[in-house]
Amino acid sequence: VSVAGTLTQVLAEVMAGVAYSQLIRPGAPVIFGAFVTSIDMNSGAPTFGTPEASHITMGAGQLARRMGLPYRSAGSFNGSKLPDAQAAYETANSLNAGLLSGVNFMLHACGWLEGGLVSSFEKFVMDADQLGTLHKMAAGVSYDENAQAMDALREVGPGGHFLGCAHTQANFKSGFWRTELLDYKPYEQWAEEGGRDTRQLAANRVRKLLADYQKPAIDPAVEEALTAYVAKRKEEMPDAFV
Repeated sequence: VSVAGTLTQVLAEVMAGVAYSQLIRPGAPVIFGAFVTSIDMNSGAPTFGTPEASHITMGAGQLARRMGLPYRSAGSFNGSKLPDAQAAYETANSLNAGLLSGVNFMLHACGWLEGGLVSSFEKFVMDADQLGTLHKMAAGVSYDENAQAMDALREVGPGGHFLGCAHTQANFKSGFWRTELLDYKPYEQWAEEGGRDTRQLAANRVRKLLADYQKPAIDPAVEEALTAYVAKRKEEMPDAFV
């Protein structure tokens, strides 16, 4: 139940796994993996997006860099049953901790609800939209001539504004990250369009994505073999929810 103790165990397990893999296949590529979270001491259920989980994600990242290994961890972890405020807070905490920890390989980054027991289409597109912000953050800040915008400063001068200057006109399409989902319209326009919240906007986007979906090409023989395999496996395993 302590961050330092958990990190000690994580490091020991990773080192044991790496050593074993090298005994079996010397020179095999390896990755430092850590999937750790806290639990609710009243129920035993896992809790996500907590400070302790972020501490461990960040600490494991430092250990991975110390060992010179790529790092697999983090995701859109949360314990909420719905794509609500709790889901958003916990997901943001988990994803940002992963970015700041230097995670190289992240799974479970979209659609996660109720500790991974539930997957949500709406949450999936909400998470995918927010991953755009993380990609923008991870790209860092450019300091080239265009980014320094000295020509804009000279053009506008004291007391002016930059909305109409040449530099803004040349860069406004790529200057800022643009959401595919969130609503930044003026209040009057938002209200006239039904006052939709993020979950409703996500549901609308899900319907559009499904309607516009184009099935990728696949060899008919491969598709037939895959379909037959899926059917066979389903017959072998009874439905656990019946």
